[in-house]
Amino acid sequence: MARQKQAKSLKIRLLRAAAMHLRAANYWLTGQAMLAILRILRKLPADSALDFAARFARRFGPWTGRHRAALDNLRKAFPDKDSAEIEAIALDMWGNMARLGAEYIFLDQLYDHDPENPNAGRIEIVGEDHFREMAEEKKPHIVFTGHLGNFELLPVAAASYGLTVTSLFRPPNNPYIADYIHSTRRSTSGELVASHRGVAFALAGILEAGGNIGLLVDQKFRGGLLANFFGRKCQTNPMLAILARRFDCDVYPVRCIRLPGNRYRLEIEQKLTLARTNDGDVDVPASTQLLNDVVERWIREDPGQWMWFHRRWDTRGQRRDKARAAKAA
Repeated sequence: MARQKQAKSLKIRLLRAAAMHLRAANYWLTGQAMLAILRILRKLPADSALDFAARFARRFGPWTGRHRAALDNLRKAFPDKDSAEIEAIALDMWGNMARLGAEYIFLDQLYDHDPENPNAGRIEIVGEDHFREMAEEKKPHIVFTGHLGNFELLPVAAASYGLTVTSLFRPPNNPYIADYIHSTRRSTSGELVASHRGVAFALAGILEAGGNIGLLVDQKFRGGLLANFFGRKCQTNPMLAILARRFDCDVYPVRCIRLPGNRYRLEIEQKLTLARTNDGDVDVPASTQLLNDVVERWIREDPGQWMWFHRRWDTRGQRRDKARAAKAA
C-alpha cells in the first residue's frame, strides 16, 4: 500500500512538472512569435503598422476561442442588439486590441500633444484644466480608467502637464510579453507598480506622501465586492474606494477614446462625488458600484473599444471563498 501511494505521488509530481514545462514552452513560443511580429511592425511607419495590425486582427480574431467568449458577453450585455450588430462590435474590439498591442512600440511617436499648441497633433485633450489643477494642488489624487482606447496614453498626458501619476498595472501571464511591455511602459509611462500581494500598502505610501496614483478598475478581482455591471454581478476591486476613504482624496475619471485616422481624445472628467455613509466617510460598496457605473457608461458610448473577451462576470471564486469561510466557521 505504501509503495502504491509513493508511486501515485511520484506520478502526480511528474505530471505537474510536465505541465509546467509545457506551459513554459508555450509561453516562450507565443512570446517569440509576438515579439517577432512587433519587430516587423517597427520597420513600418506608425500609421501603416497600426492599420495593418487592425486588419490582421479583424480577419483572424474571430477564429479564436476568445471570440466566442466575446460574443457571449456582448449578447448578455446588449440583449436588444441583433447578431450583425454584435458581430460588428466584436470585430471593432479586435481591431482596437491589435492597435493597442502595436502602439506599445510607437508610444514615443504617437504622443505629440503640446499643451502650448493643443490642436497641432493627433492627441486632443478635453478637461486639461483638471490636470493643471491636480499638478498645482499639494495633495494626493486618484485617477481611474478602464481598458478603453489606448489607456497607456493617460499617464503620458498627465506628465506633459507636470503631473506625475504612479500607475498600477497587472503584468500579462506570459513572462516574455510581460518583460517587453514593462520595459516599454517604464520608458514612456512614468512610475509603475506591479499588481501583487501587498500592493495596497505601496499605493497608500504614495498617497500618504502626497503623490498621485492611477488605477484600472474594470478587471475581475477574485474575492472582491459583488457589484453590478451591465445588469450582471461581477467581482470588483474595492481598493480605490478604500484608499479614497483613508486619505479623503479627490477621484477623477479619465478615459481615452480612439478616433479615426489613428488619433485619440483623452477626457478628464469632473472629480467624482463618492457615496458617503451617515458618518461622512466614503461608502466603499456604494462607491465601488459607482466606478462600475462610470465605466459602463463609457463602454455603452463606444462598445467596440472595450475588451469583451475576458471573464469579467465570472463569480465562481466568490462562491468558493464564501464556501470556505462558512466551512471554517
